[in-house]
Amino acid sequence: MAASIKDVAREAGVSIATVSRVLNNVDVVNEDTKKKVQEAIKKLGYRPNIVARSLKTQKTKTIGILVPDISNQFYPEVVRGAEDVANIYDYNIILCNSDSDLDKEKEYIRVLKEKMVDGMLYMSSSLDKEILNLIDEVEIKTVLVETKIAGEKYPSVTIDNKKAAYDATKYLLDKGNQKVAFIGLKKDKNNATSQRYSGYEKALKDAGKEVDLGLVYFGDLKAADGYNGINVILENQEIDAVFCASDEIAMGAINALRDKGLSCPEDVDVMGFNDSYAASIFYPKITTVAQPMYDMGSVGMRMLIKIVNNKPLDEDQYTLQYYLVERDSVKK
Repeated sequence: MAASIKDVAREAGVSIATVSRVLNNVDVVNEDTKKKVQEAIKKLGYRPNIVARSLKTQKTKTIGILVPDISNQFYPEVVRGAEDVANIYDYNIILCNSDSDLDKEKEYIRVLKEKMVDGMLYMSSSLDKEILNLIDEVEIKTVLVETKIAGEKYPSVTIDNKKAAYDATKYLLDKGNQKVAFIGLKKDKNNATSQRYSGYEKALKDAGKEVDLGLVYFGDLKAADGYNGINVILENQEIDAVFCASDEIAMGAINALRDKGLSCPEDVDVMGFNDSYAASIFYPKITTVAQPMYDMGSVGMRMLIKIVNNKPLDEDQYTLQYYLVERDSVKK
């Protein structure tokens, strides 16, 4: 039979109330007593009844993480960072993959509310107004990871995507490239990735170049979009470089160039974004913008746990550093 809280109290020689205080991290218990209780818990293999405990404390020690596409190489590393921090603080994770489907996303938010999660790390392909209204309605404490919204309504962890894309495009232009294409998301989507097109636009304009929409392909962030994008662009245009809004797009673009008898980087420079593991082993190894994916997850989780426990945040809008990784898909 599993040990009960009474068994722990008897083993430690304290009251049930004292054991409860230790389990709930109430500061009134002195260190010697706390140590006795913790040793008793370990000896007996006691595990608290989460349901009973949550009814009393109104906390479940559970965090929801909502991602748009877990197959995208960006998100597993973010989730790993978040989960490692959650484990340190004894929080469990419920991972929800929405497949970038708005209705599925809304349903998951309702499910997380029903599961009485203490908070949610939210990542999305689009910060739709319906979603933001629903988060307000269900009153789940939320931290945005990867993106932010105007007005700083929710705490967030991200990078400056527009500036990162600007730097990446400028890097390609500084290599002497005249026709720099773009493959990624439209700028009218309310998320981080769409800001990369805005950065691309600005870099061209600052270099005195007009944005040629014939060099632009809007799709999703997968390798197939890179492949299709190159095929569409090359139907009517020649290019000497392409800035891709994700490493997966870059891989698809390189494969499409290869199938057309063009070499990367000899004929066309290709720049990716994220610095996923695959970017470092693909051929050619992909020059890319590195996001601190693990740190984005871990910082976001630390923020959320502080919010859940009503502790002040040192900062509520974190913008982490990115950097350019030079490899083999852009001419030296």
